[in-house]
Amino acid sequence: MTESNAGLDVFFVLVGAILVFAMHGGFAFLEMGTVRGKNQVNALVKILVDFAFSTLAYFAIGYTIAYGVTFLHDAATLSGGGAGFAPQGFSLVKFFFLATFAAAVPAIISGGIAERARFWPQVFSAAVIVGLIYPFSEGIVWNGNYGIQAWFEATFGARFHDFAGSIQVHALGGWLALAAVLRIGARTGRYGPNGRPFPPSSIPWLALGTWLLCIGWFGFNVMSAQTVAGVSGLVAINSLMAMVGGIIAAVVVGRSDPGFTHNGALAGLVAVCAGSDLYHPIAALVVGGVAGVIFVRGFIWTQEKLKVDDVLGVWPLHGLCGLWGGVAAGVLGLEALGGMGGVSPLGQLVGSLAVSAFAFVAGYALYYATNRLFGIRLGDEQQRRGADLSIHSIGAEPEF
Repeated sequence: MTESNAGLDVFFVLVGAILVFAMHGGFAFLEMGTVRGKNQVNALVKILVDFAFSTLAYFAIGYTIAYGVTFLHDAATLSGGGAGFAPQGFSLVKFFFLATFAAAVPAIISGGIAERARFWPQVFSAAVIVGLIYPFSEGIVWNGNYGIQAWFEATFGARFHDFAGSIQVHALGGWLALAAVLRIGARTGRYGPNGRPFPPSSIPWLALGTWLLCIGWFGFNVMSAQTVAGVSGLVAINSLMAMVGGIIAAVVVGRSDPGFTHNGALAGLVAVCAGSDLYHPIAALVVGGVAGVIFVRGFIWTQEKLKVDDVLGVWPLHGLCGLWGGVAAGVLGLEALGGMGGVSPLGQLVGSLAVSAFAFVAGYALYYATNRLFGIRLGDEQQRRGADLSIHSIGAEPEF
């Protein structure tokens, strides 16, 4: 019976890892459809290569920082024959699952700095994020490192709660992206006396990316339980309701704009991650609806008022909606509002702001250093030519 349960957990987490891995295809197609046609190949290659280097950095350094586990053992030990490693390779599929989460952060950032980032400096930054920056906060939030979660419990009466990463993945990625966008600057021709907005190259590709992300998100959220015994249908229904709330709010507030509508689904899913195991489904609907409004208003405000050239709107989508999700878990997750309880409103606010601030400061320092060392911005003429030809020497449709 024990072996059977271990095997079920291995399979359960493996399926979750595959679903979240598939989300990276969603990131790629969402970016491909949003950028101009001369940058589509770059979008696809970046996401794939970032994933490879992120996995390597997480395997060699990051996972050890977060969980104190090293893979410098023989295969028999790793597969469950030694202390610290669960039977049937469960610890290994857990690494795979968490690596797909970690690699989502550079994929988020990629959309913000699209069309004007040099290739290898951007890949270098992705590896540093997943190898050092991300696992530092991951260990605190999900593994209780440095006694900070114990401090939260003693101070606020509850640990900081982030079930599936509204803060640890999305807010962290969104605020890192904001730092990167500010450091790199706007695309050539986007602002200024003759500046203009650049329309998406393909609404169908954008929509496909959203669908892939939405499907994979149920692995992202539901399978964060990491065991069959711990899985809950509440997480699934709350994810669904938040997605629906995000779509409805975005299509109304965004006046049926297809980009806003599709990203509204993602906004709801970003926001619900933290408290998806706590909410009543109606509360999840509200969380998603508010997130849809935050994204639409935040995107317009960022692009038109602040003149920050965040191409896919990843700061409002992941940074602001993720921040909202972390705070909302401390309010709408309370028993008095129909939730499961066990959270502190003040604790959630403090933890959410702390991780977001850490991400912005660390991101600004990283991209400042990367720019000083290597130079991270494509030249004006390279941008006019497009990242596809300037970096990869081939366009999205070589036949033509």
